[in-house]
Amino acid sequence: MTGGGEALLAKLGDRLSGLRGRITPNAEMEKITWFRAGGLADALFQPADEEDLAAFLKAVPEEIPVLVVGIGSNLLVREGGIPGFVVRLSAKGFGEAEAISPTRIKAGAATPDKRVAALAHDVGIGGFHFYHGIPGAIGGALRMNAGANGVETRERVVEVRALDRKGDLHVLSNADMGYSYRHSSAGSDLIFTSATFEGYAEDKDAIKAAMDAVQHHRETVQPIREKTGGSTFKNPEGTSAWKEIDKAGCRGLMIGGAQMSPMHCNFMINTGSATGYDLEFLGETVRSRVLESSGIRLQWEIKRLGRFKAGHEVQEFLGQLL
Repeated sequence: MTGGGEALLAKLGDRLSGLRGRITPNAEMEKITWFRAGGLADALFQPADEEDLAAFLKAVPEEIPVLVVGIGSNLLVREGGIPGFVVRLSAKGFGEAEAISPTRIKAGAATPDKRVAALAHDVGIGGFHFYHGIPGAIGGALRMNAGANGVETRERVVEVRALDRKGDLHVLSNADMGYSYRHSSAGSDLIFTSATFEGYAEDKDAIKAAMDAVQHHRETVQPIREKTGGSTFKNPEGTSAWKEIDKAGCRGLMIGGAQMSPMHCNFMINTGSATGYDLEFLGETVRSRVLESSGIRLQWEIKRLGRFKAGHEVQEFLGQLL
């Protein structure tokens, strides 16, 4: 039987000829998400570089969905799969970082946050130690205003390069990104390709000490060796998500193969056999119980993508108390 991927590529015919990147029909998203769960994408495209990505976007009609993902560290993919194309930026084309001045770093969107922190240490640029503890890539950090240890991405961004759905290039200033807590209001259709950041001159030993402190904190309070998506919910104003989850009695709560970590109960983990449904149902169960317990509506920090499998739909807050 022809899958969604083959049908999609057949529909496009030779429009994609000449692209240098790799196209995979019916791509298994569970292989590229840290949760190791989820359905298929109709097709996965890994562009060779920014020029190749622009050519792809110009070639694919706008009615066909295009969704960009990073290294998959904070993605929950539903079993029904993802329609259209998923774009995953390649490490070769988008994973480089370099110091371009005594205080500035330019990094591709596929560069791991930890690599930027390491580069900053090597060249004596302070202000990037927090990236040492974030298990994602720069593209996601830009989109979500990733932060840790009292520092946020918005404090470092100078400008961002991005392509829109038509393949046209945009250069955005810090103000253009519209940053707030764990959020950017930059157009949702924009695919970030690289960014320039600014720190400050700092002693390498001081930078190393700050990075070590970040690492120690992660190892002692977070389940970093589990199949997890990092922080599940954003911190509500005036409190911490984990405190509210704990008060609602959800520490260690399990549904199927999904569990709220007993170590850090704002981390959801796949204990080995969890489906995307298990994970999302667990998350909405926690949201429902926290709402009942404290009146707080927790907001997802993990990105949930794709379609529900028939009969496995999950309502927000389980449809209660809305």
